[in-house]
Amino acid sequence: MAWNLDPSHTHVGFSARHLMISTVKGEFMKSSGTVDFNEQHPEQSSMDISIDAASVNSRDEKRDGHLKSADFFDVANHPVITFKSKKVVAHSKTEAKITGDLTIRGVTHEITLDVEHNGTQKTPWGTTMAGFSAKGKLNRKDFGLVWNAPLETGGVLVGDDVKIDIEAELAKA
Repeated sequence: MAWNLDPSHTHVGFSARHLMISTVKGEFMKSSGTVDFNEQHPEQSSMDISIDAASVNSRDEKRDGHLKSADFFDVANHPVITFKSKKVVAHSKTEAKITGDLTIRGVTHEITLDVEHNGTQKTPWGTTMAGFSAKGKLNRKDFGLVWNAPLETGGVLVGDDVKIDIEAELAKA
């Protein structure tokens, strides 16, 4: 059954280590996509999601400008980040692993997300909605995001591991 991502009720977040001592969080403010969600047979589900790379928001205008530059997302040449699922493995009625191709900066690698189905609900306006939470991790260097700066005391400014944290709401088409 076809479902559409509800961008006003969806959060696509990420976090990475900064200065090797803290974690900086950010999000993408614009996302869209469709999900073929089969509640009875989740392994038959699939998704195709697009994220506007220029919509990155880390609560710091200067940092956001750097993230949009060729040092990171290179939004002038690669304006869209995509995720296309390839396989869904259900572990229970509410938990699954979704493996798919993530493309950032024109570089595609397979990643796996741990996904939880939070339920399905009818709104007061008659629309049927489904909620999901997803978490994953990637190495930013795999996608060509290699910029960094060495620290005087050793280590680097930006960690390689990036955690992904998604809260999605879908509207039944």
